[in-house]
Amino acid sequence: MTERGRAALRRTDDHLAIGPSALAWDGATLTIDIAEIAAPLPRRLRGTVRLHAGALGTIGFALDAAGRHHWQPLAAHARIEVALQRPALRWSGTAYFDHNRGDEALESGFAHWQWSRSTLPDRTLIAYDAVRRDGSALALALACTPGGDVVAMPVQPAIALPPTRWRLPRTLRGETAKLAATLEDAPFYGRSLLHTRLGGQAALTVHETLSLDRFRAPWVQALLPLRMPRRGGGG
Repeated sequence: MTERGRAALRRTDDHLAIGPSALAWDGATLTIDIAEIAAPLPRRLRGTVRLHAGALGTIGFALDAAGRHHWQPLAAHARIEVALQRPALRWSGTAYFDHNRGDEALESGFAHWQWSRSTLPDRTLIAYDAVRRDGSALALALACTPGGDVVAMPVQPAIALPPTRWRLPRTLRGETAKLAATLEDAPFYGRSLLHTRLGGQAALTVHETLSLDRFRAPWVQALLPLRMPRRGGGG
C-alpha cells in the first residue's frame, strides 16, 4: 500500500477512501476495492476483497493502563472472497477481522508483542501478549464463538518458537507448534502459519511477532519508503 497525506482521505460512517483505494460497509459485508502500485518493483495491484462478517463481537479491550490503545475482535468467524485482476488471482476461505485504534503511535506505548489466532471448528482462540513501554506486561487469552461472544480463557504457558530470519523472538501460548509457512518476514515484523495443538485439539494458527524497538531504529525507518511509497496528495 501507499502512505498518503490528509488530502487523500475521504470518509463517512460506512465508507473510507484513501487515495484510489476504498472500503465500504453495508452492515454485513466489508468490500475493499484496491487500486495501488506495488513496491519495491512498481506494478499495478487491482482487485476487490469481500469480507462477509457474520456475527459481530461487541467487546473491546484497552491494551494499556492509560487507555491510549484499544483493540477489538470484530468478526473472528468471517468468510472472505478475493478477486484480483492484477495479478490474476482468486480464492476464498475463512477470515478474521479486528480493529485497532490509539491516541499515540504504537512504538510510544509498546516495546514488542506476540499475537496469534487459532481456528477450531466451534471457536477461534486468540492470544495477545505485549510488553509496554513502562515495563508492564499484557496477556490476553480469548475464545470467540460464531455467535459473536468473546470469552476470557486461562492464559496458557508460552512455548518458544524458532526466531525469524531477522532474529525476532517468537513465542506461542499453547501445547505444541510446528512452522507450516512464513507469510511475512521483515526486520521488525514476522507473520507465520503454524500447525498447533491447543486444549488437546489440532488447530491451524496465524502468528505474528512485532518488535517496536526494532521498528523505530533509524536504519529500519530509512528502509520503510522502499516497501511503502509515500505520496503527499490524493492521487
